[in-house]
Amino acid sequence: MTTSIPTLGVVLVPTLPPEAIRPLALAADRHLDELWLWEDCFKESSIAAAGAALAWTERVRVGIGLAPVPLRNVALLAMELATLHRLFPGRLLPGIGHGVQDWMAQVGARPASPLTLLREHAEALRRLLDGEEVTVSGRYVQLDRVRLDWPPEPGTPLLIGGTGPRTLGLAGELGDGILLGSELSEADVAASVLAARAGWASDATMPVATHLLVTTRDARAVADDVRGLVEVGVTTVVFQPPEDEPDLDEFVEFVGREVRAALAG
Repeated sequence: MTTSIPTLGVVLVPTLPPEAIRPLALAADRHLDELWLWEDCFKESSIAAAGAALAWTERVRVGIGLAPVPLRNVALLAMELATLHRLFPGRLLPGIGHGVQDWMAQVGARPASPLTLLREHAEALRRLLDGEEVTVSGRYVQLDRVRLDWPPEPGTPLLIGGTGPRTLGLAGELGDGILLGSELSEADVAASVLAARAGWASDATMPVATHLLVTTRDARAVADDVRGLVEVGVTTVVFQPPEDEPDLDEFVEFVGREVRAALAG
């Protein structure tokens, strides 16, 4: 059986400083399909980093994986995403999720019900990005006749990430795709995809992005790992370099040329 080649991307490991974004973005623009940005507290802003990466590049798509909803008013996030969507049509892949609850507690934003907040936020954000006037009075999200003056094209992608069957089911229900965390085994990924499909109502293939930590320069071995992920439902593999990777440009070229060639072969 021939396994299709998934979308290939690379993630900026958040232990790197903001000045590492530009060279990694340029390398991804040359060799890969996507560049992904984490928003770990208290490191880089994903929105600021995404805007810069999009401006520096020409073709690579830039993903936000993910923006924690407790940190952001939904109207503000809608404004930020809509601006980037309009400036760089078809190249932004925003993702939202719970965030790390200990970090949310540090900034006084930990909700009593993270799942309720995520549902309310995702539903309102989707409607705002589609150009609707939104009035809601939820437990966490309250909007009174809010409409974006400059919405993007309706149906622009909004991904949802998380772990656990309830969150993943919600991600499948409300998102245009799901984001899975790093350091998951193939079995964990398979179980996560299955949980998300419980909420997925579309006949289209469910987009699934997950990370793959690469610790070897054996392209065939890496390609085998990618094929295993594709077989359990992954459509985008985001390669994560080791924290001590000495040459990120070489790493990106290895994935874009050698791993892609091994997958094709």
